Amino acid sequence: MKLNDITSLNDHQIDGEPKLWEIIIVGAGMAGIGAAIRLREAGITDYMVIEKANQLGGAWRENTYPGCACDVPSRLYSYSFAPNPNWSRTFAQQTEILAYLVQVASSHSQNDHIHYGVELLAAHWNAGKLRWEIQTNKGPFQAKVLVCATGPIHVPNIPDIPGLAEFEGTVFHSSRWNHDFALPGKRVAVVGTGASAVQFIPKIQPKLDHLHLFQRTPSWVLPKPNPSISSRMCAVFARFPWVQNSLRRLEAGWFELIGIGFRHPALLKHLEFIALRYLAKSVPDPVLRAALTPKFALGCKRMLMSNSYLRALTRDNVTVHATSVCKILPNAVVGTDGSVAEVDAVIFATGFHVSDLPIAKHLHNAEGRKLSEEWRQGASAYLGTTISGYPNLFLMLGPNLGTGHSSAFTVVEAQLVYMIDAITKMRTFGLSSINVCPEVQSAFNTRLQKALQTTVYNSGGCASYYLDANGRNTFAWPWSMAKLQRQMRSFDLRNYQTSTASDRVKP
Repeated sequence: MKLNDITSLNDHQIDGEPKLWEIIIVGAGMAGIGAAIRLREAGITDYMVIEKANQLGGAWRENTYPGCACDVPSRLYSYSFAPNPNWSRTFAQQTEILAYLVQVASSHSQNDHIHYGVELLAAHWNAGKLRWEIQTNKGPFQAKVLVCATGPIHVPNIPDIPGLAEFEGTVFHSSRWNHDFALPGKRVAVVGTGASAVQFIPKIQPKLDHLHLFQRTPSWVLPKPNPSISSRMCAVFARFPWVQNSLRRLEAGWFELIGIGFRHPALLKHLEFIALRYLAKSVPDPVLRAALTPKFALGCKRMLMSNSYLRALTRDNVTVHATSVCKILPNAVVGTDGSVAEVDAVIFATGFHVSDLPIAKHLHNAEGRKLSEEWRQGASAYLGTTISGYPNLFLMLGPNLGTGHSSAFTVVEAQLVYMIDAITKMRTFGLSSINVCPEVQSAFNTRLQKALQTTVYNSGGCASYYLDANGRNTFAWPWSMAKLQRQMRSFDLRNYQTSTASDRVKP
């Protein structure tokens, strides 16, 4: 169904109300597409996907900065049920990942289920009718089950820096790259040293007159083993899928070993040694090298990989300001150490609103209270997926499902097993609503936060987006991927309050 067909969905009204869908999925990124495919495979076809943009792909549609690529091996960063034998490199680039998502959606007959240009404005749980009432820019919709697949890497985090509004040059965030801005001969300030900066700085540095990098804290950077994959090897993968699947399992196992180190930080010293040797080899200048040497444990922040970032910072047209930004003048950026960089443009590589998931301000419980208000002291959910007080809601990549040692596809697929089992049991037992018991959610999060205390995420000596404004870790999963998959293997109704159609409040 195409974009201009969306109005016809609301033409089918019963008693003056929009059609009641069994399931509405919000977002057509990797999580939303995966949810739609798994629903269809389970024989559940009364669903639709709403996507505010005019194309699917989520973060891989929106992030088009130079050098944009994945830092998880391509074989692992893909659906287990849709292996791609034709990845061109070990770590795929953005265009290739986006093309993969488009191809998978098409080959699994999802194009007619995705409705573009439909933006969720608000969703309210109606306790009387036991359904979600959804407001969009294309009108109202209703669903028995709401699946939020909007993801944490979605809304750019642009710091509120004094003077930014008065800057006379060009300003943009890496995830909203301005391709109309001509780089050659320009002076550019990059604010932030996260994953996107590590990827785009080596690409833009040779074109610029000068690049000023404002670095609040340096990042751990490891070399990136990223060989190309020959056409002969791709042919082997296509003919013998078990070969590629075996490599995928090996890569998953390697990442799980790194995950053990994140849970027991002392084990990561050998990786720190490799990173420091790599830094010494890439940056001969001892002063610059000292500025680029992290003072926290590897893994406390997102671990980065690049074969060109550190060398790019040694070039004559690059100045590293080992300081945060305190203000911006009409033609310059000023660091907290007093350094001033006159520039033509400012590019923010400052990440996203991860700990304060933007979708939360659109979701309302039966009393009309926003989820963002419930989460004022910190986001929490049961298994990162269901939330007490918000029945029939499944949140993909929700609180504490992030890891520094695995693929988001692995996490999402575990959640989808849980979600499909939940919906199947709702159908089997005639349930109209399921709401995780508050004491179950509370007990789970108590265990989770206790387990996080000894991980490198909490004890590594850094400030990262893993921690929210209250200092609470609302991002990381403190256990193995195997444990996550075990806990989501089946949906246990004993952990949920349930209702049937007979429980509906009479008007």
